[in-house]
Amino acid sequence: MDLNSDLGEGFGAWRMGDDDALLGVVTSANVACGFHAGDPTTMRSVVDLACRLGVAIGAHVSYDDKRGFGRRDMAVDPAELADDVLYQIGALDAFARAAGSRVGYVKAHGALYNRAADDDSTAEALVAAVRAYGADLAVLHLPGSAAASAAERAGLRPVAEGFADRAYGPGGRLVPRSEPGAVIDDPATVAERAVRMATEGEVTAVDGSTIPLRVESICVHGDTPGALRLARSVRAALEAADVPVGPFVGRPHP
Repeated sequence: MDLNSDLGEGFGAWRMGDDDALLGVVTSANVACGFHAGDPTTMRSVVDLACRLGVAIGAHVSYDDKRGFGRRDMAVDPAELADDVLYQIGALDAFARAAGSRVGYVKAHGALYNRAADDDSTAEALVAAVRAYGADLAVLHLPGSAAASAAERAGLRPVAEGFADRAYGPGGRLVPRSEPGAVIDDPATVAERAVRMATEGEVTAVDGSTIPLRVESICVHGDTPGALRLARSVRAALEAADVPVGPFVGRPHP
């Protein structure tokens, strides 16, 4: 099982989360590419350490929305969106190549991730940009999403992702952050959810129903309160349950 986190989300003198410590725990790093957060120096720093630690590098692409941290839904022309995504992948990959590695996958951030889950035109624009940059790039996505279907049609590898620190609605979509209980920050609860995703392929929704959730990667957000404790708890719990932990990049698609 892969363990990923959204990293590099500081900007200038402002820091969010403990990127260095989290890179010692996770196996894949979704690195902000400057549109919702991040800047060139932050990108280089995260990528350099990820390379030294053997952590896979993913482009965490977003709407151009630093003020809203990429979490405001935006109606962007699909052609413009594809250009924005392509630009972000290329920017991060420049730093990855300079460090002797490369971007291995793409994950949309925030509002773009959620819109690409259900809106075909957004999903197609996202995937078109990924495909234009490299046919060997994977797309990290919400299971059963429009993005997953678009990636498959484009011949890209779709990688299903589960969220240990986010609540799910009964339809399998994430509960909006504006609602109470949307973010889960108890280490024991987050760890138990991660192990259940990995070993049983399911999660409990907010209404008590059970949702099938077969995933290849589990996310702990870098900006969730106590993110480092959560990530360490998840990794320890997975290893205690005899679940091998490692990046999906470079592994055969199941």
